[in-house]
Amino acid sequence: MSPAATASTDLWQALALEGALAEALPQWIGLRRHLHAHPELSGEEHQSAALVAGELRQWGWRVREGVGRTGVVAELGPSHGPLAALRVDMDALPVEERTGLAYASTRQGLMHACGHDLHTTLGLGVAQLLAPHADRLQGRVRLLFQPAEEIAQGASWMVADGAMEGVDALFGVHVFPSLPVGTIGVRSGGLTAAAGELEVEVLGEGGHGARPHQSTDAIWIAAKVVSGLQEAISRKLDALHPVVVSFGRIEGGKAFNVIADHVRLLGTVRCLDPDVHAQLPGWIEETVHAICRGYGGEARVRYRCIAPPVQNDPELTDLVEEAAIERLGRARVLRLEQPSLGAEDFAMLLQDTRGTMFRLGVAGPQGCSPLHSNSFDPDEGALAVGVQVLTLSLLRWLERQR
Repeated sequence: MSPAATASTDLWQALALEGALAEALPQWIGLRRHLHAHPELSGEEHQSAALVAGELRQWGWRVREGVGRTGVVAELGPSHGPLAALRVDMDALPVEERTGLAYASTRQGLMHACGHDLHTTLGLGVAQLLAPHADRLQGRVRLLFQPAEEIAQGASWMVADGAMEGVDALFGVHVFPSLPVGTIGVRSGGLTAAAGELEVEVLGEGGHGARPHQSTDAIWIAAKVVSGLQEAISRKLDALHPVVVSFGRIEGGKAFNVIADHVRLLGTVRCLDPDVHAQLPGWIEETVHAICRGYGGEARVRYRCIAPPVQNDPELTDLVEEAAIERLGRARVLRLEQPSLGAEDFAMLLQDTRGTMFRLGVAGPQGCSPLHSNSFDPDEGALAVGVQVLTLSLLRWLERQR
């Protein structure tokens, strides 16, 4: 074991964190189940934020509410010095839960289907473990309980309200149903994709359904746009830099026997390469206009960048890996070979600092449904794993700043 790992082990033991972890775990499970039963949509996390702020204050953290609208920021340790931050998110999704859990969502049409209830609880767990040792910290720890990650706006809101001022190192975590509970996954460099929101309006000319040759069928053209973009990606873009375009919503038409003159498509664009992503809005607009004009119609195209890619700092990633190996063992800490085409507005918090995010395994013996599924049910054994790795990572980073 390296001298750094030995020092961290001694610190973990000196602070009696193992006993505190075991004692607090039932409370964390209760908090997580309460949050799961009471999900709140992006930007509406009022009750979740109030619960978080109340718990933090009783443990002695310095708390600011209403940061980034419904976010909470808390700080522990001296008033100055090196500053490490942990970001966790709080919002739920417009998904009707079908897990059958005793603590399933009590709010129709809303569900914590992405694990943010577990993320919030991880942040509270770290807060509770560190709270009794504020005077022994070698610097400051800041916790960011972020709203509105699911609409990729909460991080920007928090940055605008100063949540990232002075942060030297940022840590993050996301549950990962592809990994078994008791394990984590780490990756240096690219972790998630750049993402955009795409809106296409296809404009045609209406007419009688029996005489389509006398009109310009916007539904037919929209179908060509959906398929044509996929074909153009495979023929016009470098296959070594993958691009994914997926349409999730289509609106158009007024009656079964009337040719539609307007169709609206909504979709998402994902790309791992930042340079390719920067070129995509113009390329997509040009391609869509060409398809629509080729079939006699017109188009309006709007593209909104949701988030840049998450780029994990190698040094901080190594630090998390070391902390995890110490607490979990080498076999339970995996180096992820591939990035994800999922997006994370955690990237917005990394514009002026360095950081890293790891994947927390949540698959139980029977596996785990995918993220955003109405049957998503992460194994709560991941709570103790995540709190240990995050707490020790923060402590180790502070120790190295001396």
